[in-house]
Amino acid sequence: MRTTIVFILAAALAAPATAQQPSANPISDGIRGQWNGVKRYIQQSAELMAESNFDYRPVDGVRSFGEILAHVAGASYVICASAKNEKTPFAEDHFEKNATKRDAILKATTDAIAYCDQAFTALTDANAGQMVPNPFGDGQRPRSSVLVLQIGHDNEHYGNLVTYFRMNGIVPPSSRR
Repeated sequence: MRTTIVFILAAALAAPATAQQPSANPISDGIRGQWNGVKRYIQQSAELMAESNFDYRPVDGVRSFGEILAHVAGASYVICASAKNEKTPFAEDHFEKNATKRDAILKATTDAIAYCDQAFTALTDANAGQMVPNPFGDGQRPRSSVLVLQIGHDNEHYGNLVTYFRMNGIVPPSSRR
């Protein structure tokens, strides 16, 4: 008992010495953390699914697995171009129309993530409120709002991909250990 108390006391006293220093950009660091999680799941999804399943769709009228990834890539360029305050290099539907095989979709996914990484890397708490063009409408939005939209959009479609994985008996990236 006494050993346990001494151990707990020693651990409690040591904790402040090992605590991290507060970030100079806690808001943008938090947003980046969310981006890093979802981009990893999107990238791993593209890499994990076999080419034979890229055409899988549970019912007519919904996007196939590959079409979802192609859509995510196109929308990512539109959203992140807005956050970067520049013209998008690709239309939202560009990859859905032009990237139909696994290798092309995987490249589009990887390239779109790299493009968005630039926008998330440039985000600071100081520029998070800067107004940038609304990616899917008129007017402007704060840069942080646009980047949160990117994270939300990727999470929305990652949820679709998870369902497609499960329907094919595959454990999705977020459930793998």
